[in-house]
Parts: sequence; structure tokens; C-alpha cells
Amino acid sequence: MSKEFNVAIAGATGAVGIEMIKTLENRNFPVKNLRLLASKRSAGKTMTFKGTEITIEELTEDSFKDIDIALFSAGSDISKKFRKAVVDAGAVMIDNSSAFRMEDDVPLIVPEVNPEDVKLHNGVIANPNCSTIIMLVAVAPLHKAKKLKRLVAATYQATSGAGAKGMAELEMQTRQLLNEEAISPEAFAHRIGFNLIPHIDSFYDNGYTKEELKMLFETRKMLHDDNLQVSCTCVRVPIMRAHSEALNLEFENEVTPEEARKILAGAPGVIVVDDPAKLEYPMPIDATNQDDILVGRIRQDISRNDKCGLDIFVSGDQVLKGAALNAVQIAELL
Repeated sequence: MSKEFNVAIAGATGAVGIEMIKTLENRNFPVKNLRLLASKRSAGKTMTFKGTEITIEELTEDSFKDIDIALFSAGSDISKKFRKAVVDAGAVMIDNSSAFRMEDDVPLIVPEVNPEDVKLHNGVIANPNCSTIIMLVAVAPLHKAKKLKRLVAATYQATSGAGAKGMAELEMQTRQLLNEEAISPEAFAHRIGFNLIPHIDSFYDNGYTKEELKMLFETRKMLHDDNLQVSCTCVRVPIMRAHSEALNLEFENEVTPEEARKILAGAPGVIVVDDPAKLEYPMPIDATNQDDILVGRIRQDISRNDKCGLDIFVSGDQVLKGAALNAVQIAELL
């Protein structure tokens, strides 16, 4: 009989927490007991897992007794506060926040990209930023084959990246705009309805945002290449829950679009959607509720005099592969 695990989810009532519960069920993860943890105001409510009602408990220092794996999606401050309690209880924390991603003794894992790093953990494993995950599932196979030197990304990030409140704000503002009603942004710095906001997370003195630099440093860490050049512009778009990215890639070795399609067709977690003649290319509407990353618009970079450059477009579900699914896949690796 295969081993079963006691699993806790911290932040169980949030958009990602809810998706984690569904993902454990959909992937038939060997759960012995599931403990759902949230704030005091949610304690006592119930959620369903495999047809069973589970009562939500308040997240406390004592929540991790007898737990094997603790999936965290409750924000950086909560993760930092409860790290010691999780590790002292003998559990492994798989954390969805940015709290520990760049710590040397915390592996940053995308199972399709660097599964071997999982064994380096000391009780904590970090889930990368959603945009980095979606990008690297597509880019890593090309990097392994052709050695990536430089990457320039422009992202089109869904409102789900700001949680359930972000999605709710888009829905509400769309209705308000169509009804010509007044709008007051809360989840975002500006109106998101029928708008783009080239600003995700806080700004640094160099003009980049924290989100953009996360993609740089996390990519270097997971690909084990501190010399890799990465520049990103991250943009919030009025989409519900799938991120898209336009990527310009420069390799040390020549690569044709045909070669790239062949490499990606055999890569785990990737679906090649690339037939412009039939109007087939990745779109967020098709990536929504999809486990895999859609990759297309694969073409030679015509601004170069060699064949070392490609342009590609990717779409992936931010709540699933960008968060909940990746965390559960890490648990499967364990």
C-alpha cells in the first residue's frame, strides 16, 4: 500500500487555497488527513474535499502537529511567522509567497525545470513567482538544448495575481463602466476595467518593479546561471486568471523555429499551439483551467544577423500552474 500523508493548507479560503484543495483531489494526491487553516474569522466554516465536509481551523503555532506537508498561501508575513512552527513539528513547508525564495538553503522549484533541487531543502521549499513559473516551463527546455544567454519579457498578467479581490474588482468595474457608473479602484493603483497598468508590486530606484526583478533573480536561481541577462516589463491586464508573456530569447547556439517546436513538443507541461494559418496561438481564454502552458507564435528574431534568437508567446493559468498546481507537484516530488 502506498504511503499517505497528513496535509495542511494555510490560507485555505483564498483563491489559491481553494485551488489547492481542488488540485489535491483532481490529482488524487495520497491524503490521509487534510487540515484546513485560515484566519480566526473563517474558523468554524466548512469546505468540501472528496465529498467530505472539513471544518476550517484557526491557524496557530500548534496547527502542524502530525502534519507531513504544509502548503502555504497566506502571504509572506504569515509564512515568516509560522516557518519555525512548521519545521519544528517535522513538516515540510511548501510556500507560495515571496518570503523565502532567494534564501540559499530554500530550494525554488518548478518540477518540470529543476526537480533535482528539491532534495536540498531544510524544511522549506519555495514556489516561484507565477510569471516566472509560466515562463520557465516553456523556456527551460530550450535553455537545456541551446543555452539561453539573454531574455526580454513583456507580461500580460491577469487580475487573479492580486487574489480573489483582484478578480472581483475587474468584474465589478466592467459592470460599472458598461453602466456608466463611478469607479473607485481598491485592489489596483488605477482602474483595471478596459485598461492596462504597467505596474505590479513596488518600484525600485532603478525604475524596475519588485515583480520584474523577481523574474530576473528567480530565473537565475532555478537555471543555476548567475550571468543570465533578464529584463522584464510586467503589466496588469483586464483578464481573469491566465497570464500571458511575450518573450524574446537569445541563445549561445543557433536554433530554428522548427527545432524549437520539436523541443517544446517533447517537453513536460507544455502544449504547442502554433499554426497562424489556422489562427491558432496561445490565448488566456484557452489557458484558463488548463494544467499545461500554451506556447506559440514561435518565430526567428529578424532583428538579428544570426539564427540565435527566437520570439515566442506563452499563456498559463496563474491560479493553477502559477500557484496551486505547482505547489502540489512539489508535494508529489517529495
